Amino acid sequence: MTETPMTETRTHFTDPILRGRRPARQTTIRSTYRLQLRPDVLTFIEARSIAEYLQQLGVSHLYLSPILTAAQGSTHGYDVTDPTTVSAALGGPSGLKALSDEVRSRGMGLIVDLVPNHVGVADPQQNPWWWDVLRNGRESKFAHFFDIDWSPANGAGGRLALPVLQSENDPAALTVDRSGSEPMLALHDLRFPIAAGTDGDNALRIHDKQNYRLVSWKAGLCTYRRFFAVSSLASIRQEDPEVFEITHRELAAWCEHDLIDGVRVDHPDGLSYPAAYLTKLRRLIGTQRLLLVEKILANREPLDATLPIDGTTGYDALADIGGVLIDPDGEPALTELSRHIAGHGSDRAWIGETEHRIKRAVAESILAPEVRRLVAAVKRDARADSFDTLALTNATIEVLAFMPVYRVDYAPLVGMTGAVVAEVEKRNTELTAPLNILVSALSLEGEASVRFSQVCGALTAKSVEDTMFYQAARLVSLQEVGGNPARFGHSLNEFHLSNSERAQRWPATMTTLSTHDTKRGEDVRARIGVLSQVAETWARSVESWEESTPGPDGATTLFLLQNMFGVWPADGRPASSVSGLRERLHRFAEKSIREAGVHTSWEEPDAEFEASVHGWLDAVIDGPVGSEIGDLVHELAPHAWSDSLSQKLLQLCGPGIPDIYQGCELWEDTLVDPDNRRPVDFAARAGLLQSLTGTPALNTNGAAKMWIVAYALWLRRERPDCFVGGIYLPLFATGDQANRLVSYARGRAGETPEVIVAATRHSVGLAETGWGDTTLDLPQGSWTDRLTGHTFQGRARLEKLFARLPVALLVR
Repeated sequence: MTETPMTETRTHFTDPILRGRRPARQTTIRSTYRLQLRPDVLTFIEARSIAEYLQQLGVSHLYLSPILTAAQGSTHGYDVTDPTTVSAALGGPSGLKALSDEVRSRGMGLIVDLVPNHVGVADPQQNPWWWDVLRNGRESKFAHFFDIDWSPANGAGGRLALPVLQSENDPAALTVDRSGSEPMLALHDLRFPIAAGTDGDNALRIHDKQNYRLVSWKAGLCTYRRFFAVSSLASIRQEDPEVFEITHRELAAWCEHDLIDGVRVDHPDGLSYPAAYLTKLRRLIGTQRLLLVEKILANREPLDATLPIDGTTGYDALADIGGVLIDPDGEPALTELSRHIAGHGSDRAWIGETEHRIKRAVAESILAPEVRRLVAAVKRDARADSFDTLALTNATIEVLAFMPVYRVDYAPLVGMTGAVVAEVEKRNTELTAPLNILVSALSLEGEASVRFSQVCGALTAKSVEDTMFYQAARLVSLQEVGGNPARFGHSLNEFHLSNSERAQRWPATMTTLSTHDTKRGEDVRARIGVLSQVAETWARSVESWEESTPGPDGATTLFLLQNMFGVWPADGRPASSVSGLRERLHRFAEKSIREAGVHTSWEEPDAEFEASVHGWLDAVIDGPVGSEIGDLVHELAPHAWSDSLSQKLLQLCGPGIPDIYQGCELWEDTLVDPDNRRPVDFAARAGLLQSLTGTPALNTNGAAKMWIVAYALWLRRERPDCFVGGIYLPLFATGDQANRLVSYARGRAGETPEVIVAATRHSVGLAETGWGDTTLDLPQGSWTDRLTGHTFQGRARLEKLFARLPVALLVR
């Protein structure tokens, strides 16, 4: 089969060297399959062993989690400790080469996940750069690799503050470990270097002579830039040419030897100059390879078209696809339920107020070191050393708290900072003087401007995704990375226009439904979304359950009940009958309430409240409430499956390159990490794929989902020009139930459609009415549904189109 290359259809690049239209890519990337590599269960060898299965499934490229040397035992790979080597635990360079050769021999390829923003420093001994900086301080040849504040006023006396002490008694636990070739300071299992000429008999006195200072993690003192507030991940300075060259040496070699076909960039918003970095990265990997960024776009924020990238990792598409399946008619009842049970409506007004409040609290607590350093930079850049620090800090935090995006220094967002500053000043004229200082500093585009953007992104992530999304409780399927719970669903027109823009502007962007970072897996999210269709039934049930088995807190109860509903066995069996489910729910509950930070937190766990939550969970699982949840899940299971299949087909055939997160070709019940990074049984999936014959029923072990995934991917392989770079044409039904159909056509650019996707939405109402007289006018020709084999022409009745499945994949 001959594949037509993808063509670039977007705007020019900002870098003069790369300005102009890029040549067509030589190898079409039709689809990706995300693999979470880990030394214990999924190395390069295991990835090679499942390549045949993924080829048979129709996947064109394996999308690998980070493959550089990470902390020992890392199950995710984002804590890279040596960016200059391929992980030996995963198989080393030879293993990577063998995997590349394996997939190449099958007409497939590799996409790699790159982590440029930070390295892992949890165990200093595992990171040679960090170890050298600790030993030699600012004289280390690696000191400029990290963004460290060595100033005398840094709060640590000019030393590098390491927030690793767990209690006030920890310093007494310091000893000197002389068991190896060199003496080291020892704190429990951790080891720290001793600078030359500073050894002695007393561990505390030795510590006082080092270039670093061990401090409590609760002290709000950290003198190096981190990944968000994670002190075990130290950010590195990619703006330094030497750092870029060394940390990208392996990537350059992979490109030189043609081992990879694309790169996914982790968290570019944390870098000092993300646009400049991406331009350098594009130059390094060339114009033929796919370049995607993990960019979380805020509500209606456009992706910067001047960046030399192919798109994002797909959270924007996830929000569109999930949103169009939400029934807006359920909003009033669910808002009122949230107001009654949680004490707030989790609606637009509450979200706006809460986001601002949480951002201020986060800026004043866990991100206080970053804000302190930003304010110091503002004073330096504005030459306002004598200005009141407290007033300037308050004004800076207030501006950051009202920022509606993760990072404001992208081309489409010009003018946003000024608008936010004006709004802040209008709300509080007493801030005019400190705002003048802040504006003076930001106008210079120096250190303060850079740190402002970096802190803005970290503050948004920690406040919105990691806190507010665990406090809101109206419909938790909306509380997803890149999502906006204030928007209760998307209209058909909104969905189609988003898809159309994606097809035209970002034809090779990634789309996704699940990732290693999503709060809930796609099928869990789809099932919870069905509650928007039965809002009044759900409200009555929750109120009854709260009366019979009251939870420890209304918002916590409402939040956890939805998630329990999302993962409960589809056949209604007790959750206790599923191995490990009870324990997984308890772990999820503990993480959720600590992330919410209302009654307990990671910093200050409240044992009494947490015990009450765990006790309530067991009471629900083992009591009558659990039985009623099971009944409701069983009753609504067909509609949950319908939404799952609809969103899957809409993604797989929609604009962009669809990614399948490992294991999600079958029904899945994953919750937030680390639950969604559990090992996957690929042997069972390969066996099921081989055994599929005839259109499977909805409830047969996920076979219907795999059936749809395989046929969609096979079609993309058969007709690649109809998808990446192809046309997108919205289709609309006529009849009483027309609004329950989502449909579009795909085809080669400039030609008539060859593929039609049709999917059911809001299916609960159809159980009573059926499709009735609702029809879809098909373009001229004979159309065969690849999923059922049925053929249609002209005006197709939807009751016949969806006689076997709630979706259809028609091919001319």
